[in-house]
Amino acid sequence: MDQQPPGDRAASGSGVPTPTCYRHPDRETGIGCTRCERPICPECMVSASVGFQCPDCVREGSGTGHHPAAGRPRTLAGGSVAADPRLVTKILLGINLAVFLLVTIRPTLVNDLTLLGRWDPAPMLVPATGVAEGEWYRLVTSMFLHQEAVHIAFNMLGLWWLGGQLEAALGRSRYLALYLLSGLAGSALTYLLAAPGQGSLGASGAVYGLFGATAVLMRRMNYDMRPVLVLLAINLFFTFRWDGIAWEAHVGGLVAGVAIAIGMVHAPRERRTAVQAGTCALVLLVSLGLIVVRTIALT
Repeated sequence: MDQQPPGDRAASGSGVPTPTCYRHPDRETGIGCTRCERPICPECMVSASVGFQCPDCVREGSGTGHHPAAGRPRTLAGGSVAADPRLVTKILLGINLAVFLLVTIRPTLVNDLTLLGRWDPAPMLVPATGVAEGEWYRLVTSMFLHQEAVHIAFNMLGLWWLGGQLEAALGRSRYLALYLLSGLAGSALTYLLAAPGQGSLGASGAVYGLFGATAVLMRRMNYDMRPVLVLLAINLFFTFRWDGIAWEAHVGGLVAGVAIAIGMVHAPRERRTAVQAGTCALVLLVSLGLIVVRTIALT
């Protein structure tokens, strides 16, 4: 089999600074006041008619020294603010590491879990394998599969650096949807365009989705976008210059991440849930459409 693991390796280093609460400089946060746009941590957030505000803006708005009772604070995208803003990121990182250790113990699992369009080594003698042969799970399992220490190290660093601030800004469920749908979109585009017998594996599709979402979030909060744009440009340069990298996964994840993040952070408050769910559903339908088209072509 003409496998090329790691097929979507990404140099996912990050120099993007994570904002800290203006009242608690030791606390990182991806959330800002809707009035003054200063970064605020969960303890400082106060629910407002639109988004949430910092205590100073609440006092200015009420004309008193005490802010009114407020409901549970929400993230920029309308999600619930959690005590641990990196919980989902930690779980995803743990799953990737667990699969890596499992593959280290049983290397043959790579052939069973990697993304493969269709491989028929001995027609009429050995059954063909791949997504086109009904092994749909490969589109997802390959997102958590790594074979080399350097490969998983770069991807997990990207997940940790980018994921925490996105999880804090979007909320756990929205962040998880962003990660999984970006990874699936990367797998779908790889399946559509790559040679049927070429293997691909890695979390880079999902990580590139986080890159795209970070750019959208920073633009929404009026932060300096130059660091993330330079970092993204460097990663894309290596994507297209180095051999053995599935650029399709990177591009698919990046486009999906940008689209989902736009729907998440720019949805009007009165129709926020519907717009966010619709955006995710659209990305999912497009990904499934690419998968169906490729499957028909290979069977």
